[in-house]
Amino acid sequence: MGKIQAPDQTPLEKLDEWIRAYEKDLLRICCLYLRDWSLAEDAVQETFLKAYKQMDSFRGESHEKTWLTRIALNQCRDMRRGAWFRFVDPRVSIDRLPGTTPPPSAEHVALTTAIAKLRPKYMEVVLLYYYEGYRMKEIAQMLHITEAAVSTRIRKAKEKLKDELEGGNDHDE
Repeated sequence: MGKIQAPDQTPLEKLDEWIRAYEKDLLRICCLYLRDWSLAEDAVQETFLKAYKQMDSFRGESHEKTWLTRIALNQCRDMRRGAWFRFVDPRVSIDRLPGTTPPPSAEHVALTTAIAKLRPKYMEVVLLYYYEGYRMKEIAQMLHITEAAVSTRIRKAKEKLKDELEGGNDHDE
């Protein structure tokens, strides 16, 4: 499958369609991953820019949203590796997350805060599996790991979240 746009769509029209369809989802993932609203907006912008530049190379082996999410996660990882990110402790306010839902409950805020404290490898599988609804096979493809590794990370993340929410233990692997 060469190009992913319909014959009557230009690349810019396709990009606009992606932005309308996936911007909020990508912003939510990036915001939780980076813990900073401005950095998340930058990551999403870079994601769409990279996707636009690579549009011709998309082979259609996965859904567009899966492909865009992979690009966004890679962008977030790159940003977290940067020198600036190591010297600051950015925190995103839960009420700044995109969405049209009523204010979150105290339990939801506690859970989201606990998820944000997880190591990135655990946080990303939790976000993709529970928040975005991807199947383990899709997550494995996205992260270039085995399904068994995804399952293990989800199990360990659940254990860490349970410890954090029930006992306040702060152990990290």
